[in-house]
Amino acid sequence: MKLDKAVGCLLVLMLTALLTRTGAVPTPAPREALRDARGCHIAQFKSLSPKELQTFQKAKDALEDSLLLKNWSCSSDVFPRSRHLRQLQVWERPVALEAELALTRKVLETMADSALKKVLGRPLNTLRHIHSKLQACISAQPTADPRPRGHLHHWLHRLQEASEKESRTCLEASVTFNLFRLLLQDLKCVASRHHCV
Repeated sequence: MKLDKAVGCLLVLMLTALLTRTGAVPTPAPREALRDARGCHIAQFKSLSPKELQTFQKAKDALEDSLLLKNWSCSSDVFPRSRHLRQLQVWERPVALEAELALTRKVLETMADSALKKVLGRPLNTLRHIHSKLQACISAQPTADPRPRGHLHHWLHRLQEASEKESRTCLEASVTFNLFRLLLQDLKCVASRHHCV
């Protein structure tokens, strides 16, 4: 009788282990995954596919070519090289990236009305998709303070001021030269959450 109970328990344990490994029985999800399940699916953007990056490279090349034909200058550095999202708290990073993406989209959508429409179409669709996922993350996350302060306040103020005071060609150049930093550093940092170092 005791042997039957022991064999029965052993079989139940083995069956449970087998079903858990195959995914037939749900296992508790890590906290990060639960957070993502509530509407934040930004982790998928830790790296873009080589095909997407190639599309962005073609767009950037076309943008740079169009800038050669224009006389542009900036009174301030819209996207300073000295700043990095690591300088912000984890909850502030998506807010800063969202502001960068909003400005980038606004400028590129204005440029897409020109002869660059064909080359900017797919990159703009990707940026819209990333932007919508990022906005879902921002609305899903609790914030430490509803009003931006410190580095985040300075960051957002700089972008707002640039969009109001800088010339259109300055913004076009700034967005063009910042495009891959936004995609490869800033987006990856936000997608990596606490692991951004």
